[in-house]
This record gives sequence, C-alpha cells and structure tokens, in this order.
Amino acid sequence: MNRETIKGRWSIQSWEQLYDDGRVVCPMGTELEGFIEYSDFGMFCVVAKKGRELFLTGGQWSAEDAEKAAAYSSYLTYAGDFDVAGNTITHKVRYSIFPNWVGGNQLRTAELDGDTLSLTARLEEGSGEARTARLMWTRATVVPS
Repeated sequence: MNRETIKGRWSIQSWEQLYDDGRVVCPMGTELEGFIEYSDFGMFCVVAKKGRELFLTGGQWSAEDAEKAAAYSSYLTYAGDFDVAGNTITHKVRYSIFPNWVGGNQLRTAELDGDTLSLTARLEEGSGEARTARLMWTRATVVPS
C-alpha cells in the first residue's frame, strides 16, 4: 500500500469499537455519513451521525450546553498530513474538533480490498476500556451531474 493506492475520497460505511471484553459499540450508531479524503495536499476526515438534531435553544454559539455536547458527540472531524508505510497510515493531525489530537499522530492499520478500505486503531491499551476501533470505507465514485 502507498499514497497513490489510497488517494481519493472514501465514503464511511461503518464504525464500530470492538472491546477486549467482547462488547461491540457503534459510537454514533449504525446510520453514518461522511468521508475521508487523501490527496497531495494531505488528508481530511469527517464522520457524522445521520439525522443530527437541530438546536432548539439558540444559535451556534448561544445554544444550551446540552445541545452543544450532543452535537459534539455526533460529529468527528480532523485534518492534516499523512504518511503511508506498509499497512500503517499515520495521520499527522493539524486540526481537530477534539483538541487533544492536534499536533499528534493517529496511527491506522489499513487493509485495502478492491474499493473497500478498512482502518483500525488500538485505543486505551492496558485499561478496562481497551478496544479496537474499526472504520470501513468504500471508494467514492464521481456521479455525473
């Protein structure tokens, strides 16, 4: 696998967390939308729960904290540069809705099977919450307008 083989836009199909204790959790449910894109300029990822709730208590900045927290919990986005070495993709995070990722690397084990890309990551190793996050993507196709 190299930069050229993964270049382009990939549409999200699923996101599940496989806990070491046997639990399987879909953090945003099973109805997702979004994409990850790899290009000469870097990478960008956005995953959202379909049918996100609209704010009822105010605008983007003035809504109640509970609504803002729910919006945060149903949306993930980050961007930056990336490297490919064997089956490991390193996302070098420059921007993220989750500030703790900024300036760090997110390592993903990649498996490419035709137009399907699987990205996995180990999380919280050594804790009771240790798990493998697995996101499945399909290569996006251009639809003629």
